[in-house]
Amino acid sequence: MILGRLGEAVLKIYTLENQIVQDKNFLFTIISYFVILAVFVNLNTLKFPLIGSAALITYFAINSVFLGNAFFRNENAFLRLMLGVLLLIILLGMLGWLTILIYNLDIVLFSLVLAIAATLSSLMNRRMKH
Repeated sequence: MILGRLGEAVLKIYTLENQIVQDKNFLFTIISYFVILAVFVNLNTLKFPLIGSAALITYFAINSVFLGNAFFRNENAFLRLMLGVLLLIILLGMLGWLTILIYNLDIVLFSLVLAIAATLSSLMNRRMKH
């Protein structure tokens, strides 16, 4: 009984990963942009840690799957996700560092860095599919 439920949960995770990787009509890219908007609004007005945490977990989940699939397609799902998270952290760090060099990193530029990273992740995922 428990193994059946666990198997169903794993199957749902694989199905979700496949849907994110396929990204039909840029649906998950658009969701990522709305998550960035939620982070921006939360940082400017609401300042609720729970909203920010949920939004950034969603952001990391979507864009890590994009990057993991783009560069590590032949690995197993867990390794793809972990390496995708690592690549996303590196990408955000590099973009944030570049932004700090050019101009001070504030809330608006932080949101812009997230948007650029999401766009690059989505485009790399699209590019590596073909």
